[in-house]
Amino acid sequence: MEDIQSYFDLITSMVIEYAPRLALAIIALVVGLRIADRLAKMAGSGMKHAGVGDDIRPFLVSFASISLKVLLAFSVASIIGVDMTSFIAVLAAAGFAVGLALQGSLSNFAAGVLILLFRPYKTGDWVEVEDKFGKVEAVQIFNTIIVTPGSKTLIVPNAKVIDGVVTNYSKKGLIRMELRVTMPYEESFPKVRDIILGELKQVSKVLEHPEPEVGIENFDSHSVLIAVRPYLLPDDFWEVHFEIYERIKAAFHAHNIKVAYSEGVELGTIGL
Repeated sequence: MEDIQSYFDLITSMVIEYAPRLALAIIALVVGLRIADRLAKMAGSGMKHAGVGDDIRPFLVSFASISLKVLLAFSVASIIGVDMTSFIAVLAAAGFAVGLALQGSLSNFAAGVLILLFRPYKTGDWVEVEDKFGKVEAVQIFNTIIVTPGSKTLIVPNAKVIDGVVTNYSKKGLIRMELRVTMPYEESFPKVRDIILGELKQVSKVLEHPEPEVGIENFDSHSVLIAVRPYLLPDDFWEVHFEIYERIKAAFHAHNIKVAYSEGVELGTIGL
Protein backbone atom coordinates (compact mmCIF):
# COMPACT_ATOMS: atom_id res chain seq x y z
CA MET A 1 0.00 0.00 0.00
CA GLU A 2 2.85 2.35 0.77
CA ASP A 3 4.34 1.74 -2.72
CA ILE A 4 1.00 2.42 -4.34
CA GLN A 5 0.60 5.59 -2.33
CA SER A 6 4.09 6.77 -3.28
CA TYR A 7 3.38 6.18 -6.99
CA PHE A 8 0.09 8.00 -6.68
CA ASP A 9 1.78 10.94 -4.98
CA LEU A 10 4.45 11.00 -7.69
CA ILE A 11 1.88 11.00 -10.47
CA THR A 12 -0.13 13.68 -8.70
CA SER A 13 2.92 15.91 -8.30
CA MET A 14 3.87 15.42 -11.96
CA VAL A 15 0.36 16.28 -13.10
CA ILE A 16 0.36 19.38 -10.92
CA GLU A 17 3.80 20.37 -12.26
CA TYR A 18 3.40 19.56 -15.95
CA ALA A 19 -0.36 20.03 -16.59
CA PRO A 20 -0.12 23.83 -16.89
CA ARG A 21 2.95 23.52 -19.13
CA LEU A 22 1.23 20.91 -21.30
CA ALA A 23 -1.91 23.03 -21.62
CA LEU A 24 0.19 26.07 -22.52
CA ALA A 25 2.17 24.01 -25.04
CA ILE A 26 -1.05 22.76 -26.70
CA ILE A 27 -2.39 26.30 -26.95
CA ALA A 28 0.94 27.52 -28.35
CA LEU A 29 0.96 24.65 -30.87
CA VAL A 30 -2.57 25.32 -32.13
CA VAL A 31 -2.12 29.08 -32.35
CA GLY A 32 1.40 28.73 -33.76
CA LEU A 33 0.29 26.41 -36.56
CA ARG A 34 -2.36 28.91 -37.64
CA ILE A 35 0.10 31.77 -37.54
CA ALA A 36 2.69 29.74 -39.49
CA ASP A 37 0.13 28.89 -42.20
CA ARG A 38 -0.95 32.52 -42.44
CA LEU A 39 2.64 33.76 -42.66
CA ALA A 40 3.39 31.20 -45.37
CA LYS A 41 0.36 32.39 -47.37
CA MET A 42 1.45 36.01 -46.94
CA ALA A 43 4.93 35.08 -48.14
CA GLY A 44 3.41 33.37 -51.19
CA SER A 45 1.34 36.47 -52.02
CA GLY A 46 4.39 38.69 -51.60
CA MET A 47 6.43 36.46 -53.92
CA LYS A 48 3.66 36.53 -56.51
CA HIS A 49 3.55 40.33 -56.47
CA ALA A 50 7.36 40.39 -56.68
CA GLY A 51 7.19 38.33 -59.86
CA VAL A 52 8.56 35.05 -58.54
CA GLY A 53 7.78 32.32 -61.07
CA ASP A 54 5.02 29.77 -60.56
CA ASP A 55 7.55 26.96 -60.82
CA ILE A 56 9.53 28.02 -57.74
CA ARG A 57 6.95 29.87 -55.62
CA PRO A 58 5.22 26.73 -54.21
CA PHE A 59 8.60 25.32 -53.21
CA LEU A 60 9.62 28.50 -51.41
CA VAL A 61 6.25 28.74 -49.66
CA SER A 62 6.53 25.12 -48.54
CA PHE A 63 10.11 25.69 -47.37
CA ALA A 64 9.05 28.73 -45.36
CA SER A 65 6.10 26.86 -43.85
CA ILE A 66 8.26 23.90 -42.80
CA SER A 67 10.90 26.19 -41.30
CA LEU A 68 8.30 28.04 -39.24
CA LYS A 69 6.80 24.78 -38.00
CA VAL A 70 10.20 23.43 -37.01
CA LEU A 71 10.83 26.56 -34.96
CA LEU A 72 7.38 26.16 -33.44
CA ALA A 73 8.17 22.55 -32.46
CA PHE A 74 11.33 23.69 -30.67
CA SER A 75 9.35 26.38 -28.85
CA VAL A 76 6.66 23.93 -27.76
CA ALA A 77 9.26 21.44 -26.51
CA SER A 78 10.92 24.24 -24.56
CA ILE A 79 7.59 25.19 -22.96
CA ILE A 80 7.05 21.59 -21.83
CA GLY A 81 10.48 21.61 -20.25
CA VAL A 82 12.48 19.41 -22.58
CA ASP A 83 16.20 20.13 -22.41
CA MET A 84 17.00 21.14 -25.97
CA THR A 85 20.66 22.06 -25.46
CA SER A 86 22.17 18.67 -26.26
CA PHE A 87 19.71 17.99 -29.05
CA ILE A 88 20.40 21.33 -30.73
CA ALA A 89 24.16 20.76 -30.44
CA VAL A 90 23.89 17.37 -32.18
CA LEU A 91 21.57 18.82 -34.80
CA ALA A 92 23.95 21.71 -35.45
CA ALA A 93 26.92 19.35 -35.85
CA ALA A 94 24.95 17.18 -38.27
CA GLY A 95 23.84 20.23 -40.22
CA PHE A 96 27.42 21.47 -40.44
CA ALA A 97 28.60 18.11 -41.80
CA VAL A 98 25.80 17.97 -44.34
CA GLY A 99 26.49 21.56 -45.35
CA LEU A 100 30.13 20.77 -46.08
CA ALA A 101 29.16 17.71 -48.11
CA LEU A 102 26.60 19.67 -50.14
CA GLN A 103 28.52 22.93 -50.37
CA GLY A 104 28.31 23.14 -54.17
CA SER A 105 24.64 22.21 -54.28
CA LEU A 106 23.77 24.71 -51.55
CA SER A 107 25.56 27.51 -53.40
CA ASN A 108 23.64 26.61 -56.57
CA PHE A 109 20.40 26.54 -54.56
CA ALA A 110 21.08 29.99 -53.08
CA ALA A 111 22.01 31.32 -56.52
CA GLY A 112 18.79 29.87 -57.97
CA VAL A 113 16.72 31.66 -55.37
CA LEU A 114 18.50 34.94 -56.15
CA ILE A 115 17.90 34.48 -59.88
CA LEU A 116 14.20 33.84 -59.33
CA LEU A 117 13.87 36.79 -56.96
CA PHE A 118 15.85 39.42 -58.89
CA ARG A 119 15.15 37.97 -62.36
CA PRO A 120 18.26 38.85 -64.42
CA TYR A 121 16.51 36.67 -66.98
CA LYS A 122 13.35 34.59 -67.23
CA THR A 123 12.04 31.67 -69.23
CA GLY A 124 12.00 32.52 -72.94
CA ASP A 125 14.82 35.10 -72.83
CA TRP A 126 17.81 34.88 -75.17
CA VAL A 127 20.95 35.02 -73.05
CA GLU A 128 24.68 34.44 -73.18
CA VAL A 129 26.09 32.69 -70.11
CA GLU A 130 29.63 31.34 -69.81
CA ASP A 131 30.15 32.18 -73.52
CA LYS A 132 27.15 29.99 -74.36
CA PHE A 133 24.28 31.55 -76.32
CA GLY A 134 20.74 30.24 -76.28
CA LYS A 135 17.15 30.55 -75.09
CA VAL A 136 16.24 29.98 -71.44
CA GLU A 137 13.96 26.96 -71.26
CA ALA A 138 13.67 26.73 -67.47
CA VAL A 139 15.13 28.24 -64.29
CA GLN A 140 15.43 25.43 -61.78
CA ILE A 141 16.54 25.31 -58.16
CA PHE A 142 20.11 24.26 -58.93
CA ASN A 143 20.51 24.85 -62.67
CA THR A 144 19.38 26.98 -65.59
CA ILE A 145 18.37 25.07 -68.72
CA ILE A 146 19.39 26.80 -71.97
CA VAL A 147 18.64 25.54 -75.49
CA THR A 148 21.05 26.70 -78.18
CA PRO A 149 20.00 27.54 -81.76
CA GLY A 150 21.52 24.15 -82.68
CA SER A 151 18.99 22.44 -80.35
CA LYS A 152 21.64 21.54 -77.78
CA THR A 153 20.49 21.58 -74.17
CA LEU A 154 22.91 23.33 -71.80
CA ILE A 155 22.61 22.76 -68.04
CA VAL A 156 24.34 25.73 -66.40
CA PRO A 157 24.84 25.68 -62.59
CA ASN A 158 23.17 28.73 -61.08
CA ALA A 159 26.31 29.61 -59.11
CA LYS A 160 28.13 30.10 -62.43
CA VAL A 161 25.44 32.58 -63.45
CA ILE A 162 25.73 34.62 -60.27
CA ASP A 163 29.54 34.66 -60.35
CA GLY A 164 29.86 35.49 -64.06
CA VAL A 165 28.61 37.98 -66.62
CA VAL A 166 25.17 37.37 -68.12
CA THR A 167 24.18 39.02 -71.39
CA ASN A 168 20.40 39.22 -71.70
CA TYR A 169 19.45 39.94 -75.31
CA SER A 170 15.73 40.03 -74.50
CA LYS A 171 15.81 42.54 -71.63
CA LYS A 172 15.16 45.58 -73.83
CA GLY A 173 12.81 43.76 -76.19
CA LEU A 174 15.21 44.06 -79.16
CA ILE A 175 18.83 43.30 -79.93
CA ARG A 176 21.48 44.68 -82.24
CA MET A 177 23.04 42.09 -84.49
CA GLU A 178 26.76 42.58 -85.13
CA LEU A 179 27.83 41.31 -88.57
CA ARG A 180 31.04 41.90 -90.51
CA VAL A 181 31.61 42.21 -94.25
CA THR A 182 34.89 42.86 -96.09
CA MET A 183 35.44 45.31 -98.94
CA PRO A 184 38.56 45.89 -101.08
CA TYR A 185 40.46 49.14 -100.58
CA GLU A 186 39.87 50.32 -104.14
CA GLU A 187 36.08 50.03 -103.81
CA SER A 188 33.88 53.03 -102.89
CA PHE A 189 32.62 52.74 -99.34
CA PRO A 190 29.55 54.99 -99.85
CA LYS A 191 28.54 52.73 -102.75
CA VAL A 192 28.95 49.55 -100.69
CA ARG A 193 27.17 51.13 -97.71
CA ASP A 194 24.16 52.06 -99.85
CA ILE A 195 24.04 48.53 -101.28
CA ILE A 196 24.06 46.97 -97.82
CA LEU A 197 21.46 49.40 -96.43
CA GLY A 198 19.25 48.70 -99.43
CA GLU A 199 19.42 44.99 -98.77
CA LEU A 200 18.69 45.47 -95.05
CA LYS A 201 15.48 47.28 -95.97
CA GLN A 202 14.40 44.20 -97.91
CA VAL A 203 14.63 41.99 -94.81
CA SER A 204 11.14 42.17 -93.32
CA LYS A 205 12.22 41.32 -89.78
CA VAL A 206 14.89 44.02 -89.55
CA LEU A 207 13.44 46.87 -87.49
CA GLU A 208 13.17 50.32 -89.05
CA HIS A 209 13.68 51.99 -85.67
CA PRO A 210 16.36 52.15 -84.47
CA GLU A 211 17.83 52.42 -87.96
CA PRO A 212 20.48 49.89 -89.07
CA GLU A 213 24.09 51.01 -88.81
CA VAL A 214 26.76 50.39 -91.45
CA GLY A 215 30.28 51.75 -90.95
CA ILE A 216 33.98 51.03 -91.33
CA GLU A 217 35.13 49.07 -88.31
CA ASN A 218 38.78 48.38 -89.11
CA PHE A 219 41.44 47.91 -91.78
CA ASP A 220 43.39 44.72 -92.34
CA SER A 221 46.18 43.80 -94.75
CA HIS A 222 43.86 42.89 -97.60
CA SER A 223 40.52 44.63 -97.14
CA VAL A 224 38.34 47.06 -95.27
CA LEU A 225 36.25 45.54 -92.48
CA ILE A 226 32.69 46.85 -92.50
CA ALA A 227 30.39 46.57 -89.48
CA VAL A 228 26.73 45.80 -90.28
CA ARG A 229 24.45 46.32 -87.27
CA PRO A 230 20.71 45.94 -87.77
CA TYR A 231 18.16 45.81 -84.94
CA LEU A 232 15.65 42.99 -84.60
CA LEU A 233 13.59 40.94 -82.15
CA PRO A 234 15.54 38.26 -80.25
CA ASP A 235 13.43 35.36 -81.59
CA ASP A 236 14.32 36.35 -85.18
CA PHE A 237 18.09 36.33 -84.61
CA TRP A 238 19.24 33.36 -86.66
CA GLU A 239 16.66 33.71 -89.41
CA VAL A 240 17.71 37.32 -90.00
CA HIS A 241 21.40 36.45 -89.59
CA PHE A 242 21.36 33.99 -92.48
CA GLU A 243 19.09 36.09 -94.71
CA ILE A 244 21.25 39.21 -94.42
CA TYR A 245 24.45 37.42 -95.38
CA GLU A 246 22.67 35.72 -98.29
CA ARG A 247 21.28 39.01 -99.57
CA ILE A 248 24.60 40.87 -99.22
CA LYS A 249 26.46 38.16 -101.14
CA ALA A 250 23.90 38.27 -103.95
CA ALA A 251 24.00 42.08 -104.02
CA PHE A 252 27.81 42.13 -104.22
CA HIS A 253 27.61 39.74 -107.15
CA ALA A 254 24.98 41.88 -108.88
CA HIS A 255 27.04 45.08 -108.45
CA ASN A 256 30.37 43.39 -109.29
CA ILE A 257 31.88 44.17 -105.89
CA LYS A 258 35.25 42.41 -105.63
CA VAL A 259 36.95 40.94 -102.58
CA ALA A 260 40.61 40.42 -101.64
CA TYR A 261 41.56 36.80 -101.02
CA SER A 262 43.84 35.98 -98.09
CA GLU A 263 46.38 34.28 -100.38
CA GLY A 264 47.36 37.58 -101.96
CA VAL A 265 46.25 41.01 -103.04
CA GLU A 266 44.78 39.95 -106.36
CA LEU A 267 41.09 40.85 -106.66
CA GLY A 268 38.49 38.28 -107.62
CA THR A 269 34.81 38.30 -108.36
CA ILE A 270 32.07 36.92 -106.08
CA GLY A 271 29.98 34.11 -107.47
CA LEU A 272 26.22 34.11 -107.26
